[in-house]
Amino acid sequence: MARGRAGGSRREPRFDDDGGYASSELRLAPEDRDRRTSHRPEPPADHEPPRRGRDRHRRGKGRRGFFGTIFYWSLTLALWGAIALAGIIGYFAMKLPPIDQLAVPKRPPNVAILAADGTLIANRGETGGANVPFGELPRYLPMAFVSIEDRRFYSHFGIDPVGLARAVVRNASSGRAAEGGSTLTQQLAKNLFLTQERTLSRKIQEALLSIWLERNYSKDQILELYMNRVYFGSGAYGVEAASQRYFGKSARALTLGEAAVLAGLVQSPSRLAPNRNPEGAAERAALVLAKMVEQGHATPEMVKLARTNTTEARKRARPGAGNYVADWVMDVLDDHIGTIDRDIVVKTTIDPRLQGLAEKVVATEFEQKRLKLNVDQIAMVAMSPDGAVRALVGGRDYAQSQFNRAVMARRQPGSSFKPFVYLAALEKGLTPDTIREDGPVNIKGWKPENYSREYYGSVTLQQALAMSLNTIPAKLIMEIGPRTVVRTAQRLGISSGLRADASLALGTSEVTPMEMTTAYAAFANGGTGVIPHAIIEVKGTDGTLIYRRQPQNLGQVAEPATIGALNRMMRETLVSGTARKSDLPGWQAAGKTGTTQEHKDAWFLGYTAHLVAGFWVGNDEGDLMRKVTGSGLPAELWASFMREAHGKVPPQPLPGLNEGGWLGVGNGMPVAQQPAGTRQAPGGDSPMRLEGPSAQDRSLLSRLFGG
Repeated sequence: MARGRAGGSRREPRFDDDGGYASSELRLAPEDRDRRTSHRPEPPADHEPPRRGRDRHRRGKGRRGFFGTIFYWSLTLALWGAIALAGIIGYFAMKLPPIDQLAVPKRPPNVAILAADGTLIANRGETGGANVPFGELPRYLPMAFVSIEDRRFYSHFGIDPVGLARAVVRNASSGRAAEGGSTLTQQLAKNLFLTQERTLSRKIQEALLSIWLERNYSKDQILELYMNRVYFGSGAYGVEAASQRYFGKSARALTLGEAAVLAGLVQSPSRLAPNRNPEGAAERAALVLAKMVEQGHATPEMVKLARTNTTEARKRARPGAGNYVADWVMDVLDDHIGTIDRDIVVKTTIDPRLQGLAEKVVATEFEQKRLKLNVDQIAMVAMSPDGAVRALVGGRDYAQSQFNRAVMARRQPGSSFKPFVYLAALEKGLTPDTIREDGPVNIKGWKPENYSREYYGSVTLQQALAMSLNTIPAKLIMEIGPRTVVRTAQRLGISSGLRADASLALGTSEVTPMEMTTAYAAFANGGTGVIPHAIIEVKGTDGTLIYRRQPQNLGQVAEPATIGALNRMMRETLVSGTARKSDLPGWQAAGKTGTTQEHKDAWFLGYTAHLVAGFWVGNDEGDLMRKVTGSGLPAELWASFMREAHGKVPPQPLPGLNEGGWLGVGNGMPVAQQPAGTRQAPGGDSPMRLEGPSAQDRSLLSRLFGG
């Protein structure tokens, strides 16, 4: 029989009744059970195991379980937070251009418009100023920005965690967004690549772009980009534009105090603009200077001597009339050089002295009288007889209206158009001494009258022009033909559409001040047609020549002898005619007044061999002035401007007139040798032939006040 596991004999179960098993069931007898189980000792009923060590173990295990759980879940949450943050960053990063294709956008080109002597008239372009290299700026200028905007600029990697944490604490304590945590690099990234919206996505993209900028550019390069792109208010982007706008100088010449003003301005350009809030700008600049001393960028002695000059900035608050010149230059610039794709410098024909003089005349004499006379606007053009524009005023106040009336406003010229009628008549063989009858006229129902509503009988063409009679040119235009007059005016430079009818003789077709002044230039130069121009040359900022004007004109548009005869007639307007009070002592000057119906427009255009100038006054909407005539306000303004403009210029004779300056009427003989029948016109300075009985004993000019 086989052995059991305990060494005893193994007993096989039996299936009979004698073995103690029921025949119908199978079970193990007690003695067949596992002996180890049957012999396992039972613990005493009153025995207790030691509990102290076991409890301590259980308590330690509980504490480790609690902190372990906290650590586990914290680590898990941090891991998932990092994954989520990475996902968010990745998501917004995908909206940016690929890093290998990312580049700093090209700065919009600037157009610096200079006067003939090289002084700046204005900047044009989206930025309002040129780009200035970092090395050309005074060192304290960039340091002023670093001191007030980003003191750790040279140590952070594009994002300043310390500054960001400080901003969070201060904003939380104050309950509002009192301080920003953006670095200069972040501000630059926003200006270069992003919009100004305040969203989480923009802040994330800003941070990513800041890191990219720091990896690809040096600190000085980033600072240069920043200073040349940041907005300073009043349409000025970059330190050069702001410096010119507020202080009238290049950023290269800024003083320490002025640099502090600009650095303090970027926080709130509209609120701290020195031309609007000089006190606030000065206060902010003082804070900038204090920060510069604190950080070692300036000494107390330097700061003590610093001047913010915000008072000077306020004086420059209103843009000058030179902006009308700049606008005109920009309008014609693309005709010369095409598309502008880089910074350029445009040198013009503008004379700063004459431009300043024109602006002074407008600001003083015109302003003193305009309200009394119900006049709101003015336009003025002055040019050399070769067509080079020396001064231009397009309106009373550029800040209020940028519409350039000198170039764009078409108004009726009134009697100032008559010289074209007389020129056409001279070209048909008439002379200044040709006599015509001043009397009632009826041209198909049109009945023009003289301003005085009187008639003077037989008068010479010279007398008729000097006195600005209306009947004589009306008869002349029908005699020589309206189309002939139209062609004559167009030949001299009038480009506006002219109606070829009898009323054209009295200036009923609208023209611009620029056109009229250009046409009068042909009288001043002896009959050469000119092209009005202001651009001399265009260069890149590196000195590369892009364009240079070559001498050009329209050739001889009238015979010199004919122009000489016309000059003789128009000279009389200033000697004894409607503008005799506007004559220029020592100079041969000629010109013509112009007044339209019901005093809507008043003109005076006059010239010497040195300068041609035209003045127009009126109201944009055609409101009536108070009895303003061409011989009044416009002639007075013209005389004030021209007398000072010719102050140091040697006198020159007009083409066709003798150099001695005598301009007698008729046969050219001195006054003592004039034939009987001539006498001094009342109020005049030279002889005037008064022929015909209707002119006897009559004070002609005392009754003529209009143009």
